[in-house]
Amino acid sequence: MEANEAQELQEQAEHGASESTLRPVAFTMSVLAVLVAVTTVLGHRTHTQAILFQNQATDQWNEYQAHKIRSYDTSLIEDLLQVTAISDKAAAAKIASGYVEHEKKWAGEVEQQQKQAEALETKVEQAEARADRFDLAEAMLEIGLVITSVTLLTRSRIYWYLGLAFSVLGVASAASAFLLK
Repeated sequence: MEANEAQELQEQAEHGASESTLRPVAFTMSVLAVLVAVTTVLGHRTHTQAILFQNQATDQWNEYQAHKIRSYDTSLIEDLLQVTAISDKAAAAKIASGYVEHEKKWAGEVEQQQKQAEALETKVEQAEARADRFDLAEAMLEIGLVITSVTLLTRSRIYWYLGLAFSVLGVASAASAFLLK
């Protein structure tokens, strides 16, 4: 065996040993990449959910406002009927009593619509809070992935441990998003 061949065999053995010590790092990077993808999708879906809740809340407030305007207009007509000289007082009283019934009905509906709109706004706030947690988790996981990849370049395990620390923070942030109510 020549000297060059012996040196190549030694280099290959060292390279193989180096690769086997970096397998956990490469596996960690693969897992982190999957976690980043999952967290990104969850964050996007949560942002979409917040937007949909906001649209529903806006629609509910519009309905509330329409009922309030209708109720106010009806009370104005009632007042107008009371001060206007009308030849058929019985017909005017019948019309006014019909308006009173509408106002009673609308008063209950207005309260209910206000409560529904406020409940939807609460859902918006909750969805936005969850989305913020997913965004933080995504950032921490991406930082962990990048720092972990530095281990492959430097062959220093300190970067792997630092990357794992950021990744744990990211996983904790994502898990906390599920705990929010």
